[in-house]
Amino acid sequence: MVGREDSPASTTGGRAPYVVGAYILAGILLVAPFIALMWVSSYAKDSPRLWGFPFFYWYQLLWVLVTAVCTAVAYVLVHRVDRPREPLTDRNAR
Repeated sequence: MVGREDSPASTTGGRAPYVVGAYILAGILLVAPFIALMWVSSYAKDSPRLWGFPFFYWYQLLWVLVTAVCTAVAYVLVHRVDRPREPLTDRNAR
C-alpha cells in the first residue's frame, strides 16, 4: 500500500474529485425538471398552441420527455462512477 496516502481519493474523503462532480451533475439533472415545472407562472398561458393544444398542456408533456432523458443521463453518470472496480493487488507480493 505504498503511495496510497497521496492518491486523490484519500484527499477527498475516499472519493476522487471526478466522482463528486458526477454526483453534482446528476443532482442538477434531477432537480432541473422539478424547478422548471414548479415555476408555473412561466408556462401558465394559452398561446402558442401546438396542434390545437394550449401551451400549458404541451409544455408539461414536453417536460415528461425531457425528464426521462435527464433521469437516464443521471443514471448513466452515477452507474459509471459506482460500477465495481478491479481491486488493487500487489503483483510483487507473490
